[in-house]
Amino acid sequence: MRFAIKTRPEHQAWEEMRDVWVAADEIPLFESAWNWDHFYPLTGDLTGPNFEGWTMLAAMAQATRRIRIGCQVTGMVYRHPAVLANMAATVDVISGGRLELGLGAAWNQMECDAYGIALPPLKERFDRFDEGVEAIVMLLTQTVSDFSGQYVQLTGARCEPKPVQRPHPPITIGGTGRKRTLRTTARWARQWNSLGRGGTSEWLALKDVLAAHCADVGRDVNEITCSVNLRFEGDLDDVAAQAQTWRDAGVDLAIVGLPTHCKPETLEPLAAVLEQFA
Repeated sequence: MRFAIKTRPEHQAWEEMRDVWVAADEIPLFESAWNWDHFYPLTGDLTGPNFEGWTMLAAMAQATRRIRIGCQVTGMVYRHPAVLANMAATVDVISGGRLELGLGAAWNQMECDAYGIALPPLKERFDRFDEGVEAIVMLLTQTVSDFSGQYVQLTGARCEPKPVQRPHPPITIGGTGRKRTLRTTARWARQWNSLGRGGTSEWLALKDVLAAHCADVGRDVNEITCSVNLRFEGDLDDVAAQAQTWRDAGVDLAIVGLPTHCKPETLEPLAAVLEQFA
């Protein structure tokens, strides 16, 4: 099993997160580092501070040199897909080709209400998501893109410069929807993140659904990295037990969610404990 880290960009200083990512960059066990795409905190005081994900990624691209970087996952409703494609291309160039393009349909009603962002009913939200993913891929791979969807229209659209990674940065899709999310994952994604909240039995059932969707579109499900999130609050034995459980279930990548105000020196002993499951 492979390993990554995730920092929660809430209730802490920019310098704290930067220093943790820089430390992770020096530890080969951690292949990638992730944040989230929210404008309000998700825990504690929901009126507190929370850094914007994509501007943070651009800064982290300059602060690090090896580790891959991504947002887990970008809410499609927050930005027009063409704008997001340009952002992704720019961050991939800044990072020298280290971007993981995380995408999701979005869910946070509170944020949307506060900012006047429409959060459509599920069917429309996933219709928009499907069109958005396809439009983003077109813009990142084609010189000129034309797309006539119900919600997304492109006319002679360009996205320059193109990303370093070809044909485009690998897409991570987050979610557990059996009919829509996993079908879109089978079509476009290189990584599927399910968070892992339902436990191993639920995850195995979802992977079977993903495999069926992959068969429908002519893909091998093993081409898709299957990732879950581990929760780490300082107890090394606990995070090791989580890692063993998910490794035994067949998970490819465990993304360790770090506590708020995590210190860079925490990462070396964390990596030493997780190394046995790699």
